[in-house]
Amino acid sequence: MSVGLVIVSHSAKLAEGVRELAAQMARDVRIVPAGGTDDGGIGTSLEKISAAIAEADSGEGALLLADLGSAVMTAETAVEFLDDEQRARVRLADAPLVEGAVAAAVAAQSGRALVAVLQEAEAAGHLPAPAGAAASAEAAGDSDDGMEDDLDPADDGVHTGSWELINPAGLHARPAAAVAQAMSDLDAEIRINGVDAKSVMMLMTLGLGQGQTLTLTARGPDAARAVEMMALEVRNGFGEI
Repeated sequence: MSVGLVIVSHSAKLAEGVRELAAQMARDVRIVPAGGTDDGGIGTSLEKISAAIAEADSGEGALLLADLGSAVMTAETAVEFLDDEQRARVRLADAPLVEGAVAAAVAAQSGRALVAVLQEAEAAGHLPAPAGAAASAEAAGDSDDGMEDDLDPADDGVHTGSWELINPAGLHARPAAAVAQAMSDLDAEIRINGVDAKSVMMLMTLGLGQGQTLTLTARGPDAARAVEMMALEVRNGFGEI
């Protein structure tokens, strides 16, 4: 079981679309849309949100993400109406709906606890702008994600590898999510082109496309394993070729 997600939106179509996108990254996570009014109009429904919380929470808790101010207020009300036991394991994220949902879904898929899933969702609202192709090539030595970049490849304890991306779409959302999930399971500090390899949103800011170079640097007990896993993924085109 994992933390579940509730997508609260004024639009039923928008909530379902966000659910569909996030589910591509986290097929084992319960992601429940709660969009629109009870009669299918634009707005929010306390009853829909309450039912979605009950469906999403399998015992590990549920994280709510909402699109606009009144949706936030309705979500807060739904949380207040929960009994004390369930309310203790339900949180409302202060995060952008789409980016927060994707980041939270990947974290939940990795088996992280509610607090960690919440942190990943909220961190998605404070990411730098996409690096773009030119910046990506230089990113290995410069980063804005708040981590200290002291992984010197000359250090005997650091393992590194570089590969040219061969799949047509490069490091887009689906492979970025798969990489983040795989790296999260390893006991190592891992960076890809200068950003945290365990954060799907940070990986997506790189904008790495076909023909560009992905450089992984890692330190820790599983550092060598990280390099081996990434080499296999890149050479296999992330399963897309």
